[in-house]
Amino acid sequence: MTSEQLDLLSINTIRTLSIDAVQAAKSGHPGTPMALAPLVYTLWNRELRFDPADPIWPNRDRFVLSNGNASMLLWSVLHLTGTRAVNAEYERLGEAAVTLDDIRRFRQLDSRAPGHPEYHWVSGVECTTGPLGQGVAMSVGMAMAEKWLAQHYNRPGFDVFDYNVYAVCGDGCLMEGVSSEAASLAGHLGLDNLCWIYDNNRITIEGQTSIAFTEDVATRFLAYGWDVQRVSDANDVERIQNALRVFQRTKGRPTFIILDSHIGYGSPNKQDTPEAHGEPLGEAEVRLVKRNYGWPEDAQFLVPEGVPAHFAAGIGARGGAARKKWTELVAAYRGQYPQLATEIEQMQRRDLPEGWDRDLPVFPADPKGIAGREASGKVLNTLAQNIPWLLGGSADLGPSNKTMLKFEGAGDFQAGSPGGRNLHFGIREHAMAAIVNGLSLSKLRAYGASFFVFSDYARPAIRLSALMEIPAIFVFTHEAMGDGEDGPTHQPVEHLVSLRAIPGLVTLRPGDANEVVEAYRYVMQLRHEPAVLALSRQPLPTLDRKKYAPAAGLARGAYVLVDAPGGDPEVILIATGSELSLVVDAYEHLLTEGIRARVVSLPSWEIFEQQPREYRDSVLPPRIKARVAVEQGSTLGWERYVGDSGRIIGMETFGASAPLKELQKKFGFRPEQVAAVAKELVGAARARKS
Repeated sequence: MTSEQLDLLSINTIRTLSIDAVQAAKSGHPGTPMALAPLVYTLWNRELRFDPADPIWPNRDRFVLSNGNASMLLWSVLHLTGTRAVNAEYERLGEAAVTLDDIRRFRQLDSRAPGHPEYHWVSGVECTTGPLGQGVAMSVGMAMAEKWLAQHYNRPGFDVFDYNVYAVCGDGCLMEGVSSEAASLAGHLGLDNLCWIYDNNRITIEGQTSIAFTEDVATRFLAYGWDVQRVSDANDVERIQNALRVFQRTKGRPTFIILDSHIGYGSPNKQDTPEAHGEPLGEAEVRLVKRNYGWPEDAQFLVPEGVPAHFAAGIGARGGAARKKWTELVAAYRGQYPQLATEIEQMQRRDLPEGWDRDLPVFPADPKGIAGREASGKVLNTLAQNIPWLLGGSADLGPSNKTMLKFEGAGDFQAGSPGGRNLHFGIREHAMAAIVNGLSLSKLRAYGASFFVFSDYARPAIRLSALMEIPAIFVFTHEAMGDGEDGPTHQPVEHLVSLRAIPGLVTLRPGDANEVVEAYRYVMQLRHEPAVLALSRQPLPTLDRKKYAPAAGLARGAYVLVDAPGGDPEVILIATGSELSLVVDAYEHLLTEGIRARVVSLPSWEIFEQQPREYRDSVLPPRIKARVAVEQGSTLGWERYVGDSGRIIGMETFGASAPLKELQKKFGFRPEQVAAVAKELVGAARARKS
């Protein structure tokens, strides 16, 4: 069989596996895999530097399928290349990442061929995609990571990092605003290691794209500063390969390849129809398609004998040789640069360097205190000096979020200085959060920041970070009504509860400067969970930890900050963040009136819920029904901690534009108001006992 015949046989194997899997599942998208099989075959078997035997070697090229509805493309190629599985501890298991049985059970429970690519579930998947636009945005973070790593770790004769990032996207990805934000930043940064391949098939679920999408995409990307190419025939393997090689030679700008395709190519009856995009072909149509390919019409999940060997001779041999050469390079590199080699190894395993938390500040008691954002800035600058691969920035709010790294050598990440530790995302919260995910997927410890109210813009990417189980860090300031005069548009109300609702996300709202320190100490040790820190704009009193419990209690999610004399409280006051000092004042007021109170700081519901029942009951004894929870946010969910007999002082409406003290009075966030509610509950409890 000629090489051209093997090429076509391999392409049609990808196509027919996709068709059969979708048909068996009675669910999925067959059209795009049919159309893009030549592209994926060409990229993987001819150009991609990827070793199927070791899919996590650090200098591999990255492949992102941003239009994740075409996941059968990825499952087919991972199976045909013999990609091996790796577990969460980075151990090579020696078994197939995607078996033919997985493909037979496409979209079924426990199959390693789910409906969309899932990073933590299937080896060989670089990121979880599905929400359109997120994949290409994450690919920008991956490309930035390579630039940063190369700048920091490459030495003359030792190009330890020089990989490329390829992302396939469709019309949907380009319509979503997050891709525009990401493309704009990528062009500004001149990321010449980044290639987006646009499947220009002119079809979406509702019909022809012309009903809603008629812009000149090529001109848009030229304006962003990208190099733009066009391949007019998605089946022309040679032209596709040529375009990819032009990208590899292009310097100073990212590449955008427009690939003109026909969705469902090879289907004689369903080309360029929405049905071919979003539903199985049907048995009769499947037979016609296979006949058109010259394929046995009754064969299902057929992998011709020569196809795996063809991939083994292509990507298998090329990727294996590239990885072996890299491994030998790193061995020699370790001999000359042992400290740098150790850093790379620690980073890849998400370990922390020795002494990573040395010199963290300890804030003295101070009734005037310090803002959460100010304390955060001091902690970040300390941590970044101890952890060389910690970097990040804000959505144009660095001076306000206090996320700027100011120590000598921190620098700014720009096209001419990609080793800078300060990232400037511009006013692009959507892309910022996705890019932070891309950086984290590349094993850097990355953070992104904004005002808490704008976490709405970042939320889709935050959700994906939890789904992928990666330790991305999101720092949000102005977490309540501290910016009073800005009014309800800038006063988060429902944001805490909405983030607490995301499985696997750790949300922390520290109540004073020392709790901020402990929050970072906890977050930096996470390996498989992302975290959100909600920090105050205004100064909060720094509590006297000789009088009150150590802030280290934050590591358990909630702790008894101060108890009633004798340890037998009648009422429990629970608070987070800005309201912690408020309930401490209410506690002191209640003491003067002979009411025995306990104050519980509860900065993280998620961490607290992970504690043993015995500990949780020791903090919130079930026998004590009189409880008051105080938080400048939605009351939803606090019922779990106050019960039917308790009271929640929170927000039932949006805020208002006024100075902070006036807002606190209006909405009930003053010590005397909290104390009054507590007294009412204690009075009722005493009455029941008498």
